[in-house]
Amino acid sequence: MNNRLIPAQRQKQILDYLDAHQFLKLSAVSEELGVSESTIRRDLDKLENDGIVERTHGGALLSKKMRVEPAFSSSEKTYPDEKMWIGLAASKLVESGDTIFLGSGSTTAQIANHLNLREDLKDVNIITNNISAALSINHREIQVYLLGGNLRINANAVGGNFAVNNINLVYSDKAFIGADGLSFKYGCTSPVEEEAEISRLMLEHTYGQTVLVADHGKWGVVCNYPFAKLADFRVIITDQAMDDDALVELRNQVSRVIVCSSDMTIE
Repeated sequence: MNNRLIPAQRQKQILDYLDAHQFLKLSAVSEELGVSESTIRRDLDKLENDGIVERTHGGALLSKKMRVEPAFSSSEKTYPDEKMWIGLAASKLVESGDTIFLGSGSTTAQIANHLNLREDLKDVNIITNNISAALSINHREIQVYLLGGNLRINANAVGGNFAVNNINLVYSDKAFIGADGLSFKYGCTSPVEEEAEISRLMLEHTYGQTVLVADHGKWGVVCNYPFAKLADFRVIITDQAMDDDALVELRNQVSRVIVCSSDMTIE
């Protein structure tokens, strides 16, 4: 490409690259644009200051704002295979005798689907605000407790004070939480305040493993209501489309990262 591009033109090229690849590796874009890495760093600093990108180890990702919660019916059609792989990997972390929190969302609903197939499980209790997950369980050794509260039809979930009060009555062995937005800078976020509160309380009331489940499409998304930092989770499960450099940074923050694909799970 033309190395005489003015900064605005070069930054447009950077954004076009991010639109196509989601993650940007500094060395790769430097070579593609025919300019030094220090020049690209300055461009990224400008774009980050404008709130357009978020810097990561060795590169950047596009910062995407989400102000409205997507419908469950729409969410479950986005990266369905990846969500299925993540749900399978997460289900393997559940053990007989566990009491678990299961958050809302289409990825956590996949965990419930895979738990149904675990013939080895006994005496498992699931406490959830996820209506789809609750309705899908038909395992005779799994008892489901659906948190009451305000019915959020669009999200297939319940929330509000009634749900909060019920969470405060119990501590769980493990928690499996999804998020609408994930960012190295801003952490885990939700576009709905009461959903963020439910997720935050589930984490606070878990004395064992806290597990974040999220496909690669959630990375770089920022919503208005934060509920956790990435480091608040002991385990993060994502899919193979995550950028390698982003995974390096993720592993620097979290003790265990599981990367899923159709035929393997990579620790």
